[in-house]
Amino acid sequence: MVKKSSVKELKHQARRLSIKEGMFATAKGSFGERYISPFAIAINASNSAVALLSSITGLLGPLSQMFSSKLMEKYSRKKIILKAVFIESLMWLPLILIAILYYKGILISILPFFLLFFFGLYILIANIGGPAWFSWMGDLVDKEYRGRWFSKRTLILGFVSIVLALSASFFLNYFKNNNWTMFGFMILFALAFIFRMMSWNVFKKQYEPKIKLKKGYYFSFWDFLVKSPKTNFGKFSIFRALLAFAGSISTPLLAVYLLRHLEFDYITYMIVILSGSVFSIAIIKIWGNFADKYGNYKVLAITSLLIPIIPILWILSPSPIYMVLVPSLISGISWAGFGLSSGNFIYDNVTNQKRGLAVSYYNMLIGIGIFFGAGLGALLIKYLTISFIEPLFFIFLLSGIARMVVVFNWIPKIKEIRKTEKLNGKKALKNLIFKQVKSTLFEEVHEIMSIKKYLRSK
Repeated sequence: MVKKSSVKELKHQARRLSIKEGMFATAKGSFGERYISPFAIAINASNSAVALLSSITGLLGPLSQMFSSKLMEKYSRKKIILKAVFIESLMWLPLILIAILYYKGILISILPFFLLFFFGLYILIANIGGPAWFSWMGDLVDKEYRGRWFSKRTLILGFVSIVLALSASFFLNYFKNNNWTMFGFMILFALAFIFRMMSWNVFKKQYEPKIKLKKGYYFSFWDFLVKSPKTNFGKFSIFRALLAFAGSISTPLLAVYLLRHLEFDYITYMIVILSGSVFSIAIIKIWGNFADKYGNYKVLAITSLLIPIIPILWILSPSPIYMVLVPSLISGISWAGFGLSSGNFIYDNVTNQKRGLAVSYYNMLIGIGIFFGAGLGALLIKYLTISFIEPLFFIFLLSGIARMVVVFNWIPKIKEIRKTEKLNGKKALKNLIFKQVKSTLFEEVHEIMSIKKYLRSK
């Protein structure tokens, strides 16, 4: 039997490896997934097709998770993730082939459909390991410091993402200016393949605590839906699904707005997109400390008030400087806290036996919301004809109003179940602004300076 002290050390090493693995996975996303919409636009996919890219993939990912959650009954979480990640990395090869075909002028008219198909297949495979990973990480990170540790991980990975994605934008813009755009995408997708394989290699070294699923742990998706309006986690899941629907009406069209409507180059586009991530990593540890002290629900409630105004802010000015300093700032601050607390809220409300299953159903509801929201956005951008306002602006405005309705209707129905300090508005604000900002900024600088140490760790 493994001693408690040994298990503690193994978990510590596993958490360090998780950050290292996350860096490689982030590199994959920075070179690959972040550039799928620009790639779709580059191969002349229609605006509605770009929106459908989010609609279809938003549903396929959670659908894959819902069926893969039962794999933990037969296989270890590590084995599930290793197989899924290996096959996922191979799925970048067909996307490279699409870029080659477009460059050669072969099957140009149907390449956007090929992209929809192969990226949809990629999403299916990439999400197979989702429930297993979520369950695995829940057993590696103690609940007392989940907010701090996950915010630390997000900070480091966010910094890596910004540096790499911004570098990729300069690289791609150089290739575009020399009429080698497809070669640029080929190289980026090849890098995504390589870094995902490196991520797979780190997973092989990571410790996995054993988990034994007891009889009676399983509940069907239908059971989950029936009980959702009566349970705290169920209400939260419905709220997230409706917010995903409202948000996805406009979110997939942001790339269309910036690249086609405003004609930004890849560098300006990526600076605008990544600026939100910069603000996120600047505040993520503050939200993590705040959540550990006052509860995840408090963070959800505060950040939810900001989320509805984001799509409206995007259309108020075409200035890149404005976009960085206003909508990106608000978006970065709000989604940093909201995303962090959403994940930790699940850990608080679901036992470790049911986490994999519960998170797959939770993501399924969100996926349904994304599917119908992005689908509605695709239909509106294709068929909406109005004269009093630009159709794209109307869609962003509609998304903001829909988000507002969801937030004000559902946030009051959710509760905090973890014992936390009582939130004294004035005292908490003073603590947040003065004490936490000062200490957290120091910690963030230290974490960023420590990235090389994580890269060198075995």
